[in-house]
Parts: sequence; structure tokens; C-alpha cells
Amino acid sequence: MTTTTPISKKSLLAAAAGLICGTAALAQSLPTVSVAGRAADTPSQVGGFGEIPVAKLPLQLSLISSERLLDAGINALSGLTALDASVGDAYNAAGYVSYLKIRGFDLDNRFNYRRDGLPINAETALALGNKASVEILKGSSGIQAGTSSPGGLVNMIVKRPTAQPMTVLGLSLSERGTTEASLDWSQRFGEGQAFGLRVNAAAAELKPQLRDAEGRSHLLAMAGDWRLSSDTLIEAEFELNKQSQPSQPGMSMLGDKLPSAKDFDPRINLNNQSWTQPVVFDNSHASVRVTQKLSADWRAQAHLGVQRLKTDDRLAYAYGCTAADGNYYADRYCPDGSFDMYDFRSENERRNSEALDLSLAGKLATGSITHQISTGVLLSRFNSRFQKQAYNWAGTGTIDGKAITIADPSLTDENTNRDERSTEFYLRDALQLSADWQAWAGLRHTRLERDSVRTDGSRATGYTQNITTPWLGLSYAINSQLMAYTSWGEGVESEVTPNRERYGDAAGRALPALTSRQVEIGLKAGSNTVDWSLNWFNTSRPKWADLGECSDSKPGSCVRRADGIARHQGLEAQADLKWAGGGLLASAMQLKARREDSAEASLNGLRPENVAERSLRLQARQDVAALSGLQLQAGLVYEGPRAVLADNSVSIPGWTRLDAGARFEQALMGRQLLVWRVGVDNLTDKRAWKESPFQFGHVYLYPLAPRTFRASLEYHL
Repeated sequence: MTTTTPISKKSLLAAAAGLICGTAALAQSLPTVSVAGRAADTPSQVGGFGEIPVAKLPLQLSLISSERLLDAGINALSGLTALDASVGDAYNAAGYVSYLKIRGFDLDNRFNYRRDGLPINAETALALGNKASVEILKGSSGIQAGTSSPGGLVNMIVKRPTAQPMTVLGLSLSERGTTEASLDWSQRFGEGQAFGLRVNAAAAELKPQLRDAEGRSHLLAMAGDWRLSSDTLIEAEFELNKQSQPSQPGMSMLGDKLPSAKDFDPRINLNNQSWTQPVVFDNSHASVRVTQKLSADWRAQAHLGVQRLKTDDRLAYAYGCTAADGNYYADRYCPDGSFDMYDFRSENERRNSEALDLSLAGKLATGSITHQISTGVLLSRFNSRFQKQAYNWAGTGTIDGKAITIADPSLTDENTNRDERSTEFYLRDALQLSADWQAWAGLRHTRLERDSVRTDGSRATGYTQNITTPWLGLSYAINSQLMAYTSWGEGVESEVTPNRERYGDAAGRALPALTSRQVEIGLKAGSNTVDWSLNWFNTSRPKWADLGECSDSKPGSCVRRADGIARHQGLEAQADLKWAGGGLLASAMQLKARREDSAEASLNGLRPENVAERSLRLQARQDVAALSGLQLQAGLVYEGPRAVLADNSVSIPGWTRLDAGARFEQALMGRQLLVWRVGVDNLTDKRAWKESPFQFGHVYLYPLAPRTFRASLEYHL
């Protein structure tokens, strides 16, 4: 088996420095290249400042196009971890929800995701087949979101009708026979081409490298627009998608031992019982957006989005074990590789969301200062409805996947229904102070109303909170291609004391809002040959701790209160180099994430679980002059070591994965075109633990997927 050498801290820093230091010389020495649609020139839907391009914003934001996703063979949000060094895995099991972290903070799937700028619930499998691009906002998002994790936001942009007619048929093959067929069709109609329609459809049979995880997925999406006049645009779209596939329980520590990834077959799926059923995600989304131009400088917009999610969550769930000597391992498997298997079933889960954003944006001048203002109100509503669930001991499993257990689908456990409403008022202003200086200011006021009750009608709770989050920035244009900036902002998370007897009278009550704060300083530069940025950030977030004996058999024995902070400081470097016939996308992050100011001194200075301190991403492309239309591609993903346990006594080693691919564009008669893609992920078949999430009070280990081949064909009619 081929292995790769881990990247040291010094070499990563040298690589990051090289990304930046080499760009000035490259900008001078590289030939002039005409590049259309540069990401840096594109406005962002979640950047917060309207039509201002990404390159001019005093924050870090990545734009990943659908073309780039296709070249990398990515069909789920979890694949974004291969493209940006600031994005990491946070419990990514095959066949399940994608969980991400940005800058070391886990994103909250309830609050950190957007669809065309509107908040959505991401506790499901989200399809990418009808998405034009994905935006990744890094850092505190208090002016973009009422409540959210301080890591950032992920926004999916829906494909809309194109200016020219388009028909693309697709066929792909990967893994052990996963096959997908797709259609992307767009056409304009009517007088002056006033009406547009785009249709995306796909169907896939899923046969992954992971054994016992076969499934299927379907997508149907339509987007239309009506250019009612030169000043009025009406857009509407809907999406239906469904995925049915068994999920994957993670490996774990064996007693006090970290098992070797080289000795574990990454194709083994511990969810392989005869009674195993797939996890089914059945999703529908729809939106209407009306944009009205009021004058040359002002426009108003109303944007309504609706989301309906239905989930059957089912798993042969491996959790803890009782050893032969009677010792119970609550957060890992037994030393002999055995574990307790549970029959988990939570069926007919319903999650419904609605959001309405009413906004006004435009320009005005006050004396010598010009303003680009956006203001509005976002009304959102969410409710979840569940039934009783099964969580029953089914027998003893083993890590070789050969143990047989007996199903017990009895509905023995209550669930929790939730209702949430929020009203968010926001105001953002980009002030042009002079030709070189620009100031940025934002304020968001959020009113939250949240209620919950158990499915048997017990433990009803409710609370209301008012939250205000400010944001400030300052930028200076050093020259026409280089900008320096600094920014400061706050973000907020809202939580309640767990509704359990151990917390006594405080159970279910709202906790004080968790206010995170972030400072960022950076440089940005861009031209037709190279875009690059270098930035430093410092984010602090309060930590909650449970104090006392904390036993449900003793009501009131536990108190939850703030106990110190989590501080994440990091250096990020990004570069997009372009030359005649090729280019290089590169990003690196050096992160220092630590616990500080805890009343328990032994916790201070510890790293959070499952967070890499060093990461590097490289994606290179080069046209082959000898064969017109052929482009060779290569990728590198490096992740540093991650702590497995909260006390940092065990860590998984860092790893490096190499990918390779090729793309060939073949012109046919007329305007027809064939686009062939082939690729191999994990070229060297590297064996390593990809991540080590401490989830639901348990240690899990997920392996790198084995060497995987993929091929696809697009037929552009």
C-alpha cells in the first residue's frame, strides 16, 4: 500500500507564505489571460452588502461553481471539505446528513444554511444537481443571520433560466456501480424572450464502496422567470428530491486503544443487519422572488421561501458496550471489538420552514460620503413534528460486521416537537469615505419566540428573547488591485437548559444568549491572472458547563452555566492562479483552537475534539497542447492531527490524500459538444481516520474512503 508523508507545521506555514509571496511576481510574469465570470467579481447573496463584488468585501467568502463541483465529482455538501482548507468534516457518515465545520466551529444545521439567501433547515440530504454554485461565508455571521454558529454560513444558489437555449444530458458512473442520469434544460419564450424556464432532473442508483449501503435518489426541479418590464422581474421555482440509503455507524476506540486505520477495512458497514432499513429523506422546496427597480439607484425585493422535509431516520446503531468483566464503556467500544447494538427508528419526522424577506437597497450621498444601503425585515417560522421513536437494545455487535442481532422496533422513547418564530430587522451600509477608504457598518435586531413539548404532551417550555448583533469594518485600497481591511462583529446562539430532571426547576428554561465576537484583519488582491488573500482572525465563543453530580435520579443535582470561552485564532491564505491553459486553486489554514478561562483549570489550554490545526487544499489544472480539448487535473487534501478525547490524551494522525482527473471537450457538428470526465479519488488508496467526531456523548472514527474511480459524460445539444 502506498503511503504519503504527513505535512509538518513548518512546511504548511511555508506553503501558505509561498501562496502569497509568489503572487506578486506571478502577476507580473504570467501572460495576460482573458477570464470571464471571475468569482472575485461576483456579488454574494450572503455577503451582506448587495451588489458589491466579493473582492471588495472586508470578509472571507468562497464561491464554488457547479462546474468545479462536477470536475471534482462532488454531489453532497460534505464534499466541500476537499475544496477549501477552512472547511472540515463534523460527523459525515455515508447516506446521512452533511455536517460541516468552518474555522473549527461546527455549523448548526438548523441555522447556518441558506438557499438563495433565505434560511433553510439542513437536517436532511440536500441535492446539488440544480444548484449553480455554493457560497461559503467564513466567520461571524451576526449581520447575515439572527442566530447561528460563529463558523459561518453555507448558501446554495439555485440554477435559473439562461439567456441562450440549453440542453445538457448527463450520465455518470462511479464506485461499485453507482449510476446517475440527468437533464439540464433551459429555454426562453414569448415576445422579447420575456419568459424563461429551466428544468433539472436526475435519477441515481447508489452502489457505494461502503458495503450494505445501496440506495437511490431522485431530483426534479423547475425554475421560471418573467421579465414583466425592464423594471420588474418575477422569479419562481420548486424542487423535489428524495434519497433512500442506509447510513453508516462509525468505528470507535477499543477500550483505551486507538485502532489502526491500516487494519480497518473502510468498506465495512456496521449497519448490516437483516432488519436494517434505509434512511429516507423526502424534501420539497419552493420560492417566489419579485424584484422591482424603483429608480436608477434603488430597488425593492420580496422573497418568499417554503421548505417541507420528511425523514425516516433508521439505523442499527452501535453505542458503548459492557465488557466480559462487567465494565461498561459508555463512550467507546470494548477492547475485544464488541459493542452494544441498538435498533433506532424515528419515522415520519416532519420539519417545515417558511421565510419571507422584504428588502430595500440603493445608493445615496450625504455630503462627500456615498452610501450603499440595504435594509429590510426577515420573517421566519419553523416547526418540527415527531412521533415516538424506537431506541432498543438489539444485541452485541462486532467490528468485523459479522455479528447477528435481533430487531426490536418497539416505540419506547418520547421525542420533542418544536415551534420557532423570528423577526429580524437589519440595516447595512457601505460608506465610501474617499477614493481609497471605505467604512462598513451593519446592525441586526432579532426577536425570537420558541416553544417545545414532548410528544406525550409533557415538559412544555417556551421563551422569548431579543438580540442585537452589530458589525463594523474598514478597508483601504492600497492600489487598484490590492486592498487591506479589518472588521469586528458579533454573533449569537440561543439555547435552553436541557429538559431533564437533573436540572430541577431550571429544566427547559432559556439560557442567556451566547454572544460570540470576532476580529479579522486581511489583505485581498485580484487581477485577470491571480486572485489572492491573506487574513488573520480571532473568534471567542462562550462555553457552557454542567456543574454538580448531574444525575437524573437526583432532581436538581445539576446546574448549567457559562464557564470560560472557546477561542479560535487562525491564519488563512487563498490563491487562484490563472495562466494560459491552466491554473491552480490553493488554500491553507493554521488554526489555534483552545479552551480558556474555565473554572476547572485542567480544561484550560485543551483543543476541541475533531478539529485539525493545519489544513491545505490544492487543485491544479493544465490543458494538453498536443490534444485540443484535453485538460489534466490533480488535487491534494491535507488534514493535520485531530484530538479524539476531550482531555487531548488521544489524537488521530494527520493524513494526505491525492486525487487525479481529466476532462475532455469534444466538439461535434453544429453547436453540439461532448464533455468527458474521468477521475480517481484517493489515488494512493491511503488508509487513515478521516475524522474523529465526539457525537451524542460517544467517540466515533470515520475512515477515508478507499480508492474510487469515477467517469461521466455530458452531451450539450
